[in-house]
This record gives sequence, C-alpha cells and structure tokens, in this order.
Amino acid sequence: MRMDIPARGGAAFLLAQLGAHAATAFAERISAIGLTPPQAGLLRLLATEPGRSQRELADRLGMPPSRFVPFADELEGRGLIERRRNAGDRRLYALHLTEQGTALLGELQQAGRAHEEQICRGLSPEEHRQLTALLRQVAEEQGLTPGVHPGFRTVGSGEANPTSSFNS
Repeated sequence: MRMDIPARGGAAFLLAQLGAHAATAFAERISAIGLTPPQAGLLRLLATEPGRSQRELADRLGMPPSRFVPFADELEGRGLIERRRNAGDRRLYALHLTEQGTALLGELQQAGRAHEEQICRGLSPEEHRQLTALLRQVAEEQGLTPGVHPGFRTVGSGEANPTSSFNS
C-alpha cells in the first residue's frame, strides 16, 4: 500500500518534530527546579513503584545496572531518594523517595501539568482526549512501556540523546 506523504511531513515526522520540541521545552521547564528529565522520570517511577530494587528499576527503565547505580547515587546524594535494605533479601537495596524527594515531586507534577497545557493549548478538551488516546494506541502497538521514556537506555552512556525527556 502506497501512502502519499504531504510535503510538510506525515504523522511520523510530525510526532518526531513535536517530540523533540516537547522534550526541549520540558527539560528547560524542570531545570528551574533542579532536575534533568531522566531524574524526573526516576522520581515519578519511585512514587508509583516504591521499594523496588536497583536491579528491578534498571530493568524497568531499560537501563544497564552499571549506569543506574551512579545515576541513583546522585539523587541519593541530593537527599531525594534513599536506599534501604530489602527485608526479603538482605543483599538488595530498596529505593524510596525521601520527604525532600516527595516535595520536589509535587513541584515536578505542577511543571508537568503546565507543560501539558502549553503543548496542547491549541486543542479543545475533547481533541486533547482523542489525541492522547490515539497516541497511547500507537505507543502500545509499537511495544513501548507505558510511562517509561526510551531515552533511559542511553542515560550515563555518553551517547547524545536529544529526546531524553520524561514528561508527566
């Protein structure tokens, strides 16, 4: 089946164009609260899945464990997360948000809502719901993990990744 792609780009191009724009805008917005997009993504994940081991979190994010440890070390050093011994397996550490991390997560959620509003301000509420539903359908068909940005695979690798943003 042959598709005629408009001169200004088809759906895939527009998704890439908007994704790059949204990633840059989100990174700029959350830099004001002292976070990078990957850090924001981990805080969000720990809020929804507290007590996971470093290995489980690295696997969930698609990040090699060797890259995850220094990534988590930085957030622990800032007092945003803490490692606790896993009650079921004393060899493992469970990661949790601290009070400071939870407070920063509240600021992150506000930034995420403002970002969503800015990016989608040209849509009616119904159009926004439709677009979100269609994009979820496309992401699911492509086998993407809900709520996890694929940019985690390159965190700490030195690879350039212009779209490593983790939106709300």
